[in-house]
This record gives sequence, structure tokens and C-alpha cells, in this order.
Amino acid sequence: MSDAPASKPERPNPFEAVPIEVTVSVGRARPLIRDLLSMGENAVLTLDKRVEDPVDLYVGDQLVARGLLEEMEGDNAGQLAVRLTEISDFQNGLG
Repeated sequence: MSDAPASKPERPNPFEAVPIEVTVSVGRARPLIRDLLSMGENAVLTLDKRVEDPVDLYVGDQLVARGLLEEMEGDNAGQLAVRLTEISDFQNGLG
């Protein structure tokens, strides 16, 4: 017989099943309005990042992680994905 107090079974956290939207920022562009207005179908808007540069992941306006873009293989071939390389330390900021 143990003198240790009986522990309560942990209840599942109902918020763990709530989906959230994660936005992946792959780069920014700063065209002049006149240039943007003159763009048509098949125009190219150059971003400030390269394909191999890290991308930023946001929940709302909060930076939560960084990662690298990857192309899926197999059944999901051609679909984009992000391999996480940094996860935010919410106490001290990302890094």
C-alpha cells in the first residue's frame, strides 16, 4: 500500500483539436502602383527571396517557426510542404 496521493487522470485538452491557420510567407515585393496596375496575365512579380531561402510561418501576426520549402513526392507529388528548421521559443522569441 502506497502513501502517495492518487493522481487524477489527465483530461484531454479540448483546444488541442481546434484547427488553426498557418500562413507561410515566401517573400515580399514592392512594385510601384503603376507597374502593378499594368500587369496582366502571365506577368512575373519578383520577390525579395530565392527558392532556397527560409520561409516564415505565422499564426495570425505571430511568427511561430521558420522552415524550408520542399516538394512532396509519391501520392502528393508536386504539392508544396515546409520542413521546419526553427520553432519559436514563445518565452524568448524565435531563435
